[in-house]
Amino acid sequence: MALKTHPPHFKAHPWHGLSAGLNPPLLVNVYVEIVPTDTVKYEIDKESGHLLVDRPQKYSNYCPTLYGFIPRTYCGVKVGEFCAQQTKRVNISGDGDPLDICVLTEKTITHGDLLVRAVPIGGLRMIDKGEADDKIIAVLESDAAYGNITSLDDCPPALIQRLTHYFLTYKQLPTELDRRVEITHVYNAAEARQVIELSMQDYLHEFRTA
Repeated sequence: MALKTHPPHFKAHPWHGLSAGLNPPLLVNVYVEIVPTDTVKYEIDKESGHLLVDRPQKYSNYCPTLYGFIPRTYCGVKVGEFCAQQTKRVNISGDGDPLDICVLTEKTITHGDLLVRAVPIGGLRMIDKGEADDKIIAVLESDAAYGNITSLDDCPPALIQRLTHYFLTYKQLPTELDRRVEITHVYNAAEARQVIELSMQDYLHEFRTA
């Protein structure tokens, strides 16, 4: 008598197998790669969907928030064009990655490789070697300390400064005089939602026609 078998179960790919959320861009899913206690920079392996050790954190600056990306987003042509429009620059392209997002929460979450729901409240317009590399800022849904915040204007200025400092320096060697990246704007919730929508459109264009 043959044993009864069950179909194999697979974990969904965090980028392609999950949705952007129940009501994007107002409420989005976030796949968390890094938490503030990590001394190693983890990054999704695009082929397998597993977390990859990108590099040890060489210096004392650690990401001050949960950090990851919004599934089924892509920083492509539309995101690049919007960055160029907002900065009055030319030849800006998207960085070819899912849209990055930082999530504020009072809770200590000790590891990545998990999914949370978050409400976007603003963002940082970052340009890295001519590529748009926006960092959306959001609050964890129903968070006791941050959950009622709907605008960056309601965040402690020191927190936004800390995030800005982290992204300006996390790739920077102490001996380098010229910055590798720049942050041209800190923008609010409406613009963050626009960037998310454009990244969702870029995703559909990139992967439905691939």
